[in-house]
Amino acid sequence: MEAENGKYIFGVVKVGERGQIVIPKEAREQYEIKAGDSLMVLGDQRGIALLKTEVFQSIINQAMGGLTK
Repeated sequence: MEAENGKYIFGVVKVGERGQIVIPKEAREQYEIKAGDSLMVLGDQRGIALLKTEVFQSIINQAMGGLTK
């Protein structure tokens, strides 16, 4: 379900005994997450977020692009 401003609510998941979660199908489709993809786990005091590593790398490359040696 799409909420305001391009933010989504995909439902509730439970954490298994080994700390695993299942990412809802709608979320995997929306963010093109496939089996074998690497995800970065980010967090702060309010919670955690998952980010595809190639998205994170792209952000870093853009930030570093303005820097010179």
